[in-house]
Amino acid sequence: MPVEFGGVKISWLGHDAFRLKDDKTIYIDPYKIKGKEMADIILITHEHFDHLSVEDINKVSSEKCVIVAARSCANQLGRVKAKEIKYVKPGDELEIDGVKIKAVYAYNVAKPFHPKDAGGVGYIVSMKGVSIYHTGDSDFIPEMKGLKVDVFLVPVSGTYVMTAEEAASAANTIMPKLAIPMHYGAIVGSEKDAERFKKLAKCEVKILNKED
Repeated sequence: MPVEFGGVKISWLGHDAFRLKDDKTIYIDPYKIKGKEMADIILITHEHFDHLSVEDINKVSSEKCVIVAARSCANQLGRVKAKEIKYVKPGDELEIDGVKIKAVYAYNVAKPFHPKDAGGVGYIVSMKGVSIYHTGDSDFIPEMKGLKVDVFLVPVSGTYVMTAEEAASAANTIMPKLAIPMHYGAIVGSEKDAERFKKLAKCEVKILNKED
């Protein structure tokens, strides 16, 4: 079941994939999804296969859909259905049909998998007055410390991203109204990581069941 926050329904689709829905439907990093609802907007954080899946993008995209992606994704999106593709770097802001989107930094601090200069991003999506921050594949980085958001979608599995402990430190710094753990159960990590994060975080945490 999705969680509803401020009129926005938030569904976890496994791994880092989410669907945000009010009068618009937004997908973030669709990967191994069923594609039951078509997208108005699709956000892609970086070029790795478990975040940029052309097969999964095409399950929910159409000639009416706008795709927003990190610039490192450009050479992989030639076969997607879309009205328009907009490429972004950290710091870029845009508005699509009343939805405000800001690209922010996402990178590893002491791991080689997501270097800062690779250009991966996270997104802060503002819809119906609710700000939702999807970190992308990131560690707890200095750029997170000044952010104020309502909902925090945060990886907890370690290896390629934050551990549960590091994710809790990030959540306890940002102090969102709600945090939702992600990046487990598909490639690395398990629900135990999500439970560990929930135990350590000082904000409200919802562990969502995976939806189709």
